[in-house]
Amino acid sequence: MDRRSFLATATAAAGTTAGIGILNSPAQAAETRTGTPATPVPRQAFEATAKNFPKAGGNLANQNYSSLKKITPRNVKQLGGAWHINLEGGDTGRAQQCAVVAQDGVLYIATTQQNIFAVNGRTGAVKWKTSVGTETTNMRGVALGEGLAFTISGANIIYALDQRTGAVVWTREMLIEDQGDPGCDPASGQCGGSKGSLAGAVVYWDGLIYVGTQGSTAGARGRGYALNAATGEVVWTFWGTPGPGEFGHDTWEGDTWKTGGAVCWIHPAVDPELGLVYWTFGNPYPRTDGSTRGGDNLFANCLVAIDAKTGKRRWHFQSVHHDIWDYDGVMSPVLADIQIKGRKREVVVYGSKTGMYYILDRATGDPVHGMEERPVPQHAAQKTSPTQPFPGGEPFVETEPRIDKATRPVPFYATGGVFEVHWDRPTILYPGAGGGADWSSPSFSHRTGLVYVGYGLINSAYSNTHGGRVNTARPLGEYFAGGVVAVDPRTNTVSWRQEGDWSLAHGNGVLSTASGVLFQGRPDGVLTALDDSDGDELWTWQCGAGVNTSPMTYEVDGEQYVAVLAGGNGLPYPDIPRGDHLWAFKVGGKVGPAPAPTPPSKRNQIRSAAVSGAAAGNTITLGRIWDSAKNAPGTTENLVSQNAMSPQHLAIPRGTTVTFTNPAANKSAHGAVAFFEAEFDTGLLMPGDSYTYTFNTSGEFFYNDPVSPQSTGKIVVS
Repeated sequence: MDRRSFLATATAAAGTTAGIGILNSPAQAAETRTGTPATPVPRQAFEATAKNFPKAGGNLANQNYSSLKKITPRNVKQLGGAWHINLEGGDTGRAQQCAVVAQDGVLYIATTQQNIFAVNGRTGAVKWKTSVGTETTNMRGVALGEGLAFTISGANIIYALDQRTGAVVWTREMLIEDQGDPGCDPASGQCGGSKGSLAGAVVYWDGLIYVGTQGSTAGARGRGYALNAATGEVVWTFWGTPGPGEFGHDTWEGDTWKTGGAVCWIHPAVDPELGLVYWTFGNPYPRTDGSTRGGDNLFANCLVAIDAKTGKRRWHFQSVHHDIWDYDGVMSPVLADIQIKGRKREVVVYGSKTGMYYILDRATGDPVHGMEERPVPQHAAQKTSPTQPFPGGEPFVETEPRIDKATRPVPFYATGGVFEVHWDRPTILYPGAGGGADWSSPSFSHRTGLVYVGYGLINSAYSNTHGGRVNTARPLGEYFAGGVVAVDPRTNTVSWRQEGDWSLAHGNGVLSTASGVLFQGRPDGVLTALDDSDGDELWTWQCGAGVNTSPMTYEVDGEQYVAVLAGGNGLPYPDIPRGDHLWAFKVGGKVGPAPAPTPPSKRNQIRSAAVSGAAAGNTITLGRIWDSAKNAPGTTENLVSQNAMSPQHLAIPRGTTVTFTNPAANKSAHGAVAFFEAEFDTGLLMPGDSYTYTFNTSGEFFYNDPVSPQSTGKIVVS
């Protein structure tokens, strides 16, 4: 059936046929959970995955949706481990970010340790293992095509492996001056201030593979590559910051394009009918200091539609002009065919840290719900853009801090909403660098027509980079939380949300299925099954390490499995439990859950080692950094560091009296005020002044300096 016939048939049947999620309302879909099977998306490239799950994101549209439906809301509680293996011998030293893919009953996966595995999807037996080096990097997904498995390595080498044996078929070294990167010319800035590194899941389509880069925090100049899948030859390069004579070059002041960032570190989507690759490019460099790089800074913070065969820009949309907030829109773009007011629209859903989805026509880039350029706060030194785009509909998370949830600001910071300006004074904003939806992989359900994504409730404190001031730091002592939200792309409004204890914005992808079950992992090691109509929790499983990857589902011998890699991550919680757990689940599986690891702290913890009260003389010296070698306060006043409390982490028994002192040699007033428990408040102490307090209550007490609020300490009373 061709696409036009399908849409006509589906529209006519909308009132009586269940499961046509891209045409029916979410309410209709929820009422008919047990009805007829979901009608497949008409275009072959966008068919729901079934037996196979052949790429990160499932299909070329990154929909993370499966037509398999043997695991249902009624039997999901019977899921157990079909098998479990430790890919790296139980190593807990590395985080894992790789999405599992499956073809013909075999799972393919890459580890941070630089090993590529093929695993029997029914038994968990390793079919082959190939090492691609020792220089580690984030490995986010293997691509399959032409009998080959394609991967990157930490040494910036692209590998093509025989899919059956793991043997190396070809390699291509990238990001060096004289090989693999014909446009690389350090003298003219073609390589940026840093060469960066390869990044993201590899994507295969029609004889080409698409590979991105990372490194904007070091001044790398971003680029996306297309390579010949058979030979590894570079077919085209698309630069994230345009060079002289290229479209967008005039949006960079002077030579700042040479080190401008705008890297594409998440895998793109592909529309074969339009012949377009949709790639998201990240923030400019420097991230929060716009003083030297006047202009809109294309293609930073852009979704770019690129001709899949030639690498030429067809259109672009910039979600943040002249970014100074680290609002890189690197959530993998999702393609969908939907009905809006009776009209079929082919759209791309793009969005990320701003907490807003930008829903655009795939052929033209035109916003389907309108777009308003609104005036925003201005700062002359930052050379801010006078306006920022706001899409029709509504944000899927709040766009400013709130005192009644995890985004409650740490006291004494300046605070503001999504586009508040900042300079010398650390300023808390939400969404921040880890707020909103960061790099979670969304899911578009054919059954409900909704887009599901995890999000974080995490403030960031921004300041410029001059004078060593804090730059995109998350305030110590703040709380982290988050949830999962369902958005209707037909209206760009929230259908439902489930908010909880954990940030779910860093690799915590969502899988949706034809039976109405969603799967998503958490940083405490728990994999969850949720009802797609309201987000209610149906099942949980302890995987043994943080689940910061996307679950997937596949079928072997008529039996449906769900698989996920649980290996943890370093963001936003530094203490997410790590590991190498590859799990497969099925109804009636007999393997039990893993022992629960220590979950991450829900507060942004101080990581410095505890100093006993006796060792510090039961004294905290304000405005000084602790000299651990001398076991004494430093000799120089510091107004910009986060650890200018000496010691920053004090451990004392209950009943101890602690003296807070501002040394006479300091030039500034200082203080120490407990938050959010309000246990003590020294007031402002002038140089030479002190204050004492006796701790009679056990607990963990964070405090900061009202003059330099980024300077934060912790007292643990036992």
